[in-house]
Amino acid sequence: MSPVPVDRGPAVFDTSGITRGDDGIARYDHLQPSVVAMVRASVERHPDVEALVEVGGERVSYAELWERAARVAGGLVGEGVTRGDRVASLLPAGLDWVVGFLGTLLAGAVAVPVNTRFAAPEVEHVLADSGASVVMRPRTPLPAGNPEALDDLVPGDLAAIFYTSGTTGRPKGARTTHGNFLANVETAIRVIGIDRAEGPAVRNLVSVPLFHVTGCNSQLLVQLGLGGTTVVLPAFDGAAFVRAIVDERIDTVVSVPAVYGLTLGRGDLDADLSHVKRLTYGGAPMAPALVRRLMERLPQARLGNGFGLTETSSIATFLPHEYAAEHADAVGFAAPVVDLALADADEAGVGELLIRGPNVVDGYWRAPEATAATFVDGWLHSGDLARVDDGIVRVVDRAKDVINRGGENVYSVEVENALAGAPGVADAAVVGVPDDVMGEKVGAVLVGTAGTDIDVGAVLDHLADRIADYKVPQYVVTTTDPLPRNPGGKLLKRTLRDGTDWGAPVRGR
Repeated sequence: MSPVPVDRGPAVFDTSGITRGDDGIARYDHLQPSVVAMVRASVERHPDVEALVEVGGERVSYAELWERAARVAGGLVGEGVTRGDRVASLLPAGLDWVVGFLGTLLAGAVAVPVNTRFAAPEVEHVLADSGASVVMRPRTPLPAGNPEALDDLVPGDLAAIFYTSGTTGRPKGARTTHGNFLANVETAIRVIGIDRAEGPAVRNLVSVPLFHVTGCNSQLLVQLGLGGTTVVLPAFDGAAFVRAIVDERIDTVVSVPAVYGLTLGRGDLDADLSHVKRLTYGGAPMAPALVRRLMERLPQARLGNGFGLTETSSIATFLPHEYAAEHADAVGFAAPVVDLALADADEAGVGELLIRGPNVVDGYWRAPEATAATFVDGWLHSGDLARVDDGIVRVVDRAKDVINRGGENVYSVEVENALAGAPGVADAAVVGVPDDVMGEKVGAVLVGTAGTDIDVGAVLDHLADRIADYKVPQYVVTTTDPLPRNPGGKLLKRTLRDGTDWGAPVRGR
């Protein structure tokens, strides 16, 4: 069935300066040609403005940030890195991560941010699959050389590969171009509602990982485009999160609902938050009661819910402040240059959400079959089932059985694959277990091999060596009964979700 475009609804965002090409895709018509050019422009306008602050570490101006990144670029060139080569980063969030990322782009190379929570086999897959010629690692000096900065990069040049776990159980690399980055930066400025005149005065706290598109694309790069200040919290801690907002006079905060519920939404919090102007969340739905509490606690702040994928370079839809309370279960309206459609919609109007726009990546790295299946006739097949009413998008289910654990996506098939071969396990199913704080946690139902009792501790140890810690189930139920399946052998996961007594969690994280 052909995609059915959906109504954009009311004009809630600035759509000026947008043109639509012969390919049907809408684009902003006055963007810089590359991230390098965008950052250079901010450096030239605001050389002495504080560009980056690492909480507990250094503070650097735009001029200093550019100088350091250019020296990393020179070091990479000195190591033989040429245009288009991949450079991976295993660095933790902080100044070095940013300098390494920008230095890679200044050299004309392709950044490969690696999820630092991946288990060793996952990391090795990313490094091998990307063909990274250089890997920046913790406790190792960044490359250094004479300053370099390419000035002829164009929007279609590949800039980064962000790896996202797929239902096949192996991470896939989303090919992100300079144009994808720039489109998302412009979108973020418009939907969040940042006045460009504020530019150098905007202070944003990054408390989510920089290896995720939210932290990198919709926070760090947005600030670098505005000429504002990015404050990076290297490791999340609730008290440190609030303290950084207060001490650094943060006016723009982006996080997941669970973080707001545990910190800013508390009734006993007496910190002065009057300087916070924008409070954006995403990655999971926010309870209406929490939305109301935040609006009462920070009446001067504009709330907003962003939704997107690694494949959309971050933002695809956004729910602005005026709709946040009444439509807390929604992910908002299409971004200014994004078109939406539904495929195979049922009688209730629910279908797979398709996305088109200049922010959509151009496919997966070295994965032609996955690319062909996901990117069809210019449309990204999101795998999310949604309904759209008067332009407002509601994601109602996950076609790919993704578990949303506090904003971290956990793909059930990936965990099931890791359970294959676990001691005493003959069959396994993994589903999301509702949780008041995290939204969902990971639950597994295990069928033991004949005549064998499952040692849950041994199973968890088996997983710890194969997948990231946040993917390891918190709830485990063992059974001798076969798992429910349809005649074609497909697991009936709704039956498991609704009918399993999960009991107490077997691990606390």
